[in-house]
Amino acid sequence: MEMDPVLAALNQTVLISGPGPFVLLGVPGLETLHAWLAVPVCLLYMAALAGNVLLLGLVAADKTLQAPMYQLLGLLAAADLVLATSTVPKALAVLWGLSAEISFAACLAQLFVTHVAFIAESSVLLAMAVDRYVAICQPLRYGALLTQRVVGGVAVAAVTRGACVMAPPVTLWSPQPCSHLVDRMRTEHISPPGSTVSIDFSCSF
Repeated sequence: MEMDPVLAALNQTVLISGPGPFVLLGVPGLETLHAWLAVPVCLLYMAALAGNVLLLGLVAADKTLQAPMYQLLGLLAAADLVLATSTVPKALAVLWGLSAEISFAACLAQLFVTHVAFIAESSVLLAMAVDRYVAICQPLRYGALLTQRVVGGVAVAAVTRGACVMAPPVTLWSPQPCSHLVDRMRTEHISPPGSTVSIDFSCSF
């Protein structure tokens, strides 16, 4: 016996991806001043971009600035660039009225990148403190202890530490697909009275 085409159309899996987008309000109570509030935010963002890019360019171009102290300062500038770029453009879009919505996935991504940059900054600051300690207390061994390979290891360790700290909560907050599988569905106007509706709700967590 062949299945009714109507039942075949109803026998499908529907995936619920998670919550909808969030609406960002900006600064509550100061909606009329949002355009003016965006001016200092934009100026500070441009100053941060210019200063950090200039610092990175100088460290990369000048051979006299290839010491670990300046390379760690460059890592700090890179983390500051990532932190500012992951938050300020969306804030400016909200203040200028260009986009007041953010999807749940984009919100999680922004949260992840922002906190990883924060944690990486704290790790680089710790490495800078150790660098100054070795330079002051062990000046003769400074060149042997702190090399470019060590600075590269500090950069990898800083990003890895931030990612390991933030990966579990972001994974737990991410929406899990929930499939509503309708395996048999008989309605009263299609099948005789007394028929049943069987629905299997299976969610993967």
